Amino acid sequence: MRTLHHASKDFAAELAAFCHGAVVPPEISSAVSAILADVRQRGDEAISYYAAKFDGAKLRGRDFPVKPADLAAAAKRLPAAERRALTAAHASIADFHRHAQPANWTGKNQHGALVGEKFDPIRRVGLYVPGGTAPLVSTVLMTATLAKIAGCPEIAVFTPSNADGKVAPGILAALHLVGVQEVYRIVGVPAIGAMAFGTTTIPAVDKIFGPGNAYVCEAKRQVFGTVGVDALPGPSEVMIIADETARVAFVAADLLAQAEHGSGREKIYLVATSAAIIAAVASEIRTQLQLISHNEKIQSVLAEGFLALEVKSLAQAADIANYVAPEHLELIVAESDAKKLTAAITTAGAIMIGNHTPTALGDFVAGPSHVLPTARAARFSSGLRVADFLHRTSLIRYERAHVKKAGPTVAAFAAMERLDAHGRSVRIRL
Repeated sequence: MRTLHHASKDFAAELAAFCHGAVVPPEISSAVSAILADVRQRGDEAISYYAAKFDGAKLRGRDFPVKPADLAAAAKRLPAAERRALTAAHASIADFHRHAQPANWTGKNQHGALVGEKFDPIRRVGLYVPGGTAPLVSTVLMTATLAKIAGCPEIAVFTPSNADGKVAPGILAALHLVGVQEVYRIVGVPAIGAMAFGTTTIPAVDKIFGPGNAYVCEAKRQVFGTVGVDALPGPSEVMIIADETARVAFVAADLLAQAEHGSGREKIYLVATSAAIIAAVASEIRTQLQLISHNEKIQSVLAEGFLALEVKSLAQAADIANYVAPEHLELIVAESDAKKLTAAITTAGAIMIGNHTPTALGDFVAGPSHVLPTARAARFSSGLRVADFLHRTSLIRYERAHVKKAGPTVAAFAAMERLDAHGRSVRIRL
């Protein structure tokens, strides 16, 4: 574990170097580019080739789609406790996002003309559901639920299979619960290529959603413009700001939970108001690490991706959080200070407040989508919401009287910008 002290003269430079360690290496970018070009050229044939190369799965084009009957069968076989968990989480997620659904509106502008907005669902969306190190059943609910609320007519889901072509039953059951029927057992960069360019078997989508590893994020970056993308949510991040009121065992558990994702590129931050807190958390991490099954992968993240930062004040902690813009931010501080920090920190993907709000609640059941910006992207983007599945169109309607009021302003702009035809297109109506 590396520790930085806010008073250090090299603090800003060392923090920046640690954060920017998430930049995609050139070898990943070139590998992704080559695979995307191959998928674009050879379509189904290329996807079959990469499925065999990377996953050992012998799949032809006709094998890519999962049969709807298999979805229903997986849901039927699901243990009752898991079915209840899916149903409860789905209800919580749906309730949250219905509140955030944008509505059409119209009004009058200063000329008396009608203006407004209307929202229409994106026609065809592609959802990427990871499953390389663990089947992310929750990602089905955190993406497909929103697409359904938005009313997207076509929802295509892409998720991995094992060498035998079998998809994790929990993922299939969750898809059946949400009501998605179009599912493909394709993963990684080839899946992004299939969504962007289409193949003989798979129609291209209009926008791609969902988290992924560094290769998937780079693939989404490279196909943006050919199709839309939600964001580039990559390896998980958490920052915990802790003061003397923090329960050390809780802090350690939450840091380990985010390190558990397993890509090796996760980032975990502990911002504490004293060296004593950092030492206590480090000791507790060593104790709890012995109780966790994925401790080898976690140890790699602790060695390379864990940074502790000692600050003298919570104002300094807020400045650090606003710079790092973490995907998940936990404020395990006194209640009055938590309120101040929540107001002061403007760049986190999601903020969890208090000793009893671990990030895992947001990952699974709280309601907001767990598809959140990473790698400092929360400086300019936000977590997934229903509006991301909608296309917004502006509405404008003028009558002659309204044009007359607007005419002088249009004429002035047409003259300033030397766009005579623009000005004439308004004058001709008068």
